[in-house]
Amino acid sequence: MEPSVTEPSFTLGLEEEYLLVDRGTRDIVPSPPDEMLKACQEQAPGRIHPEFLRCQIEVGTPVCRTMAEARGELAALRATVAGVAGRYGLAPIAASTHPFAAWEPQKHTNGDRYNMLARDLGAPARRLMICGMHVHVGIEDDDLRIDLMNQVRYFLPHLLALSTSSPFWRGRDMERRSYRLSVWHELPRTGMPAGFQSYGEYQQHVAVLVNAGVIEDATKLWWDIRPSSRFPTLEMRITDICTRLDDALTVAALYRCLLRMLWRLKTRNVTWRPYKNLLIEENRWRAQRYGLDSGLVDFGQGRIVPYADLLDEIIDLTREDAEHFGCAAEVEQARDIIGRGTSAHRQIEIFNAALAEGAGEEEALRRVVDWLVEETMVGVEAGAKPSRS
Repeated sequence: MEPSVTEPSFTLGLEEEYLLVDRGTRDIVPSPPDEMLKACQEQAPGRIHPEFLRCQIEVGTPVCRTMAEARGELAALRATVAGVAGRYGLAPIAASTHPFAAWEPQKHTNGDRYNMLARDLGAPARRLMICGMHVHVGIEDDDLRIDLMNQVRYFLPHLLALSTSSPFWRGRDMERRSYRLSVWHELPRTGMPAGFQSYGEYQQHVAVLVNAGVIEDATKLWWDIRPSSRFPTLEMRITDICTRLDDALTVAALYRCLLRMLWRLKTRNVTWRPYKNLLIEENRWRAQRYGLDSGLVDFGQGRIVPYADLLDEIIDLTREDAEHFGCAAEVEQARDIIGRGTSAHRQIEIFNAALAEGAGEEEALRRVVDWLVEETMVGVEAGAKPSRS
């Protein structure tokens, strides 16, 4: 594959999924009012959508060229959902699982696609009371998109570790920083994709599944990263949703910079050393289980390295790219996440602190929800600057 001389656009788009909670009970709302979604969509046409479960709502920014633009769009969308939901006594939480809600009462959205998913996937689909963040980066050349997907897989566990926000499930600490991935793995066609030699080879494999009637199209490939079927983008899907807006932008900035760094190497006929999924998935598991706490394997050194050291290397590798995109501040903020912990760390700390004060488990879990409601809105009002389109 010849190096691409023309630089991709590396445009940016973010999608976030929120859970809707009752401000009084702090529990998830199985059937929020239909007029709430309609009001959100009227305020942000084409950018707010229903999700598989009715207790969820999804937002998506337009195509952004700068981190400042992405910040303004995402902040505006969070503000819109929170403002409208508040009229009905509800609030969105940016967390990949709810601390104590049960999945059995949840109802899926009535629509052709969602009805088909419920029928095809069975009980695991009804357990999808989980939310994620997807980051699209514009890479117009098909073969380059596949080549960079092959290479950037190595770094996906590093991004997951920075984003974890799902330590609880049905009121229990699941001893995973990202329990969301455990739920997600009950579905087919998830996890780390295999490497492909070209876009043509990728299409051939998709065609086998389509022609066999297994899937309708490539949107049913729910990998940790995939070539988008709707846009000329490489869509990163491994991360939990970050509760704090700033953390979401940090993860997006790092992903964007990593892709440009790999492209720069490619223009000099240098390729990041490929590793089999056997190794990459070991780091994926470590990030899911421990988050930032126990390090990841440096395959070149053949040993576990503290996450902070690995992050320093990534920041050094992508320094030129962060300067190019004007997002050095967002990238450097990854060190702040290590210092204070991810959402998963903070949720566990709040729960344990409440217990230490004499609260029961139910009250401790409600305090976690209260924190999630507040933290979801940190930095939102100051950053909310939607585009005019």
